Amino acid sequence: MSEDLTAKMILDKNFQIAKVDDRIYGSFIEHLGRAVYGGIYEPGHPDADEQGFRKDVIDLVKGLQVPIIRYPGGNMVSAYNWEDGVGPKEERPRRLELAWKTIETNEIGTNEFADWAKKVNAEVMMAVNLGTRGIDAARNLLEYTNHPGGTYWSDLRKSHGYEKPHKIKTWCLGNEMDGPWQVGHKTAYEYGRIAQETAKAMRRVDPDIELVACGSSNTSMATFPEYEATTLDIAYEQVDYISLHQYYGNYNNDPANYLAKNMDMDHFIKTVISTCDYIKAKHRSKKTINLSFDEWNVWYHSRESDKNIEAWTIAPPQLEDHYNFEDALLVGSMLITLLQHADRVKIACMAQLVNVIAPIMTEANGGSWKQTIYYPYMHASIYGRGISLKPILSSPKYDSKDFTDVPYIDSAAVYNEENDEVTLFMVNKHLKEPIIINGDIRSFEGYSLVEHIVLENDDLKAVNTAAEQTVSPHKNGESILEDGILSARLPRTSWNVIRLRKS
Repeated sequence: MSEDLTAKMILDKNFQIAKVDDRIYGSFIEHLGRAVYGGIYEPGHPDADEQGFRKDVIDLVKGLQVPIIRYPGGNMVSAYNWEDGVGPKEERPRRLELAWKTIETNEIGTNEFADWAKKVNAEVMMAVNLGTRGIDAARNLLEYTNHPGGTYWSDLRKSHGYEKPHKIKTWCLGNEMDGPWQVGHKTAYEYGRIAQETAKAMRRVDPDIELVACGSSNTSMATFPEYEATTLDIAYEQVDYISLHQYYGNYNNDPANYLAKNMDMDHFIKTVISTCDYIKAKHRSKKTINLSFDEWNVWYHSRESDKNIEAWTIAPPQLEDHYNFEDALLVGSMLITLLQHADRVKIACMAQLVNVIAPIMTEANGGSWKQTIYYPYMHASIYGRGISLKPILSSPKYDSKDFTDVPYIDSAAVYNEENDEVTLFMVNKHLKEPIIINGDIRSFEGYSLVEHIVLENDDLKAVNTAAEQTVSPHKNGESILEDGILSARLPRTSWNVIRLRKS
């Protein structure tokens, strides 16, 4: 193998970042658009199960091995009454859903979603309403879901057919409370106080839960990172995680700049870590706050069409981005960025999971399919379990409109010691040229090449549909491993998964 562009890498099993928390491969289902109704749930569908859940969607979600799913929002949770979604379905009220201006039928609620999560082998990450409600509703919901019995709310759950508690461990204290668009928007001081007091009450109900406080909705918020600092200054000892949300788009059709946007994600993470650690030092605390990047994805394709959605309808097709190949590349780089921060990012949720800015799409009463972004998400989730390693990489670089010194190669590696496997994830961002990477992996003595998976396409704008998977991976990647030296050809604009195993 010989090309003009080359990169060098050293990968040593002792260069460890941290054990990867499997929950960084989480996702998100909100009562928004066709995520629930027409997405995971379509009782009239020929492939629906006895509860009305689509089995084809269940299979696609299981293929991603999603460990945790955030629910029920999202913006909608800030005006949501959880009691509307439990009990006999025929008695549940229809409500105006204020965040997305739709009608919420409440056919699916807490218990049904917990059932569905079990079907896809995922835990539930529950969000409570700190917009229009607060301490009382949050502690009552926790009692309903987690208390074994003998109290009003736990016995109500039993009367609804759920004898055993759901034992939901991870809870979000509201959603994007820094956003003026949020129903019940709060200043950092107002939010810090309600988060602190809600956390105290919830821990009295169940001391084993983990709590996620709201951070900034994105890096462009005028209050970032002061919102995090003020919130944590008040609630530091009562919470375990601070949340981050970020979406990216290619509005100017500038692929080189677009593919560099994970550098913004990296800066966001580093800034929040610094803020957390400043408050830790200020409080002389021994506790470390970790990060929950519980909304991240590409989102921009559907924004214009969403302006024409009729208000106050049931499950209209909102936020239905049809992702192209370059979106899959950026998603791959964002996954790599999360792995590079495995020491502090312990939870992450691709937002969302079905139909709404999602890796999985469905047709009403029809088929389902994998979007382009499904594949890097699937590969990372399946092969990215273990210890995140720090590859020492020397890559050629470029400058774009908003970024300087952008490495053409993004890389992460995960060492699964139990299975004697190591997996390299790499994105080549070069728009025209392949890059040869020469890697010294001699610390993995006795390892051999298993496969080199590649996601590539000549058309950056190629999309997948129900009829055709135009963008899908192949296993014909060009890699050689000899005497501890890995030589791999990374095609131009490609996502690469190189798997090694001890012979």
